[in-house]
Formats: sequence, C-alpha cells, structure tokens
Amino acid sequence: MKLDLLLLGKTKAAYIEQGIQDYSGRLKHYTDLTLSILKVKKKKGWTEEQERVEEGRVLLAAVPPAAVKVVLDSSGRQITSAELADRISRWEQEGRRQASFLIGGPTGHSREVLQQADILLSLSRMTFTHDMARLFLLEQLYRAYTIKAGEKYHK
Repeated sequence: MKLDLLLLGKTKAAYIEQGIQDYSGRLKHYTDLTLSILKVKKKKGWTEEQERVEEGRVLLAAVPPAAVKVVLDSSGRQITSAELADRISRWEQEGRRQASFLIGGPTGHSREVLQQADILLSLSRMTFTHDMARLFLLEQLYRAYTIKAGEKYHK
C-alpha cells in the first residue's frame, strides 16, 4: 500500500524535520511513502475560515481519486497503535492501493475536508503543532508496520 502524507508547507523546526526524515527512511523499508509538501497562497486580511477553506481545497485536490482519506483532526477517533496496524492490514486486504493522510494548518480543517474524510483520526486529546503532528503520525505509522511484521520496536 502506498502512503502519502499531505503537508501544508515545510516543517519549520530542524529537529522535527530530522525526526521526520528518520521515520520516513524507516517506513520506506515496509511501504511506498511520499511526503507531499503543498503550497497555499494566502491573501493578507483573510479570516481563519477563509484560510481553512483554501487549505482544504489544496489538500483535497492532491488526493488521488481512489485513495483512503485519513484526516487528522482533534474531533477524530483515537485508536491504539495495534488498531492502526489492523486498519492498514484491512485496507490492504480490501485491495486499497493508497492512503492519503491530511494534516491541516494551525487553524484546523475546513468543513469540506472533514465531510470528505473516510476516517477522522485524532493523535491525542492534547493539542500539538501541525509540525509535531507530522512527526508523531510518521512514528505511529512506523510502529504499525513493525506490529504488522511481528517485530519488537512496538513493545
């Protein structure tokens, strides 16, 4: 299964980017992974809602038609690492070829993105920066693949 993380803009903190590169490299041993850095042209004076709508348009336009849309949002369901591994296995068994993970900007997702999600996923009830969410998601995906492979990392 191909995984695509759709990211709005570059990661700002070098230490987070280093972690992202580390887990991206680890994940590539198990699956085809792409980190898609998307650019959003914001206009000065836009409201947060206008920013969310534009970010959502850019994110949704980048999702291939048949991909599973996994939207990270605080309103989403929290699952365990083992449940994530099971969910990925089910998608593979169903013949799903790609999953796109949509991480929004600092103000969250637009209503349209939330409505089009195949699954709303929350990493935690706590709030993280969207850059940290990237790293945490990659770590959890790596953990899920080690669980699927029966390896010891996840223990």
